[in-house]
Amino acid sequence: MDEKKECIVLKNICKSYGNKQVLKDVSITVPYGAIYGLLGPSGCGKSTTVKIVAAISKATSGEAYVLGQPMPQLEMVHKIGYMAQSDALYGDLTANQNLKFFGALYGLKGKALDARIKEVLTLVNLLKDTNKKIDEFSGGMKRRLSLAMALLHKPEVLILDEPTVGIDPVLRKDIWEELYKLTADGITILVTTHVMDEAEKCNQLSMMREGRLIASGTPKQIQESVGASSLEEAFLHYGKENASES
Repeated sequence: MDEKKECIVLKNICKSYGNKQVLKDVSITVPYGAIYGLLGPSGCGKSTTVKIVAAISKATSGEAYVLGQPMPQLEMVHKIGYMAQSDALYGDLTANQNLKFFGALYGLKGKALDARIKEVLTLVNLLKDTNKKIDEFSGGMKRRLSLAMALLHKPEVLILDEPTVGIDPVLRKDIWEELYKLTADGITILVTTHVMDEAEKCNQLSMMREGRLIASGTPKQIQESVGASSLEEAFLHYGKENASES
């Protein structure tokens, strides 16, 4: 495999914290311009995997590449947008102030930053809340602002950890439509989820259980490979199969 021909490549990634191994031989390949999903329950290793891709964490063993470059590399951070599972926002600042602070970290300033802030707030339907303090935001509004922050510097790779938790179904649909538009513009998206209908929206998918990948392919391929009528049925099948092999 030529890691430069794929946007994200993980090869035999293992990660341990002390005596606890949380990732076991994880390998994925994410094409440029795709939405690639990691599906699995809480604690299965999804967040740890994407943190390694985002250079927030380093693998214990194995190789990670993003945009053809070995990770972690500090200079690659400017090319990656990362939305964490927990919102890293300053509660006593407004949405605009949070975005200006974050933009400054990426060297954005002046009218260009103001214009970009307007763009991303419009994207997540928060433009009318520009000057509202984060302490007044609902949980769903905070998730949407975190997404805006991840998009602010126009990254080539967007990593979203459970991006739509706490967001109402109508807005969730709108956000997924925007994610498709982003990939049409060439952005590659790696997203974690525990929701089956969101996993079905991904171009490609890997299912995770207890730190291992148990199935990979398009959602349709994963279902058809075991004759499942739904993605949930396929996950249960692969989960049992993996448990029996452990």
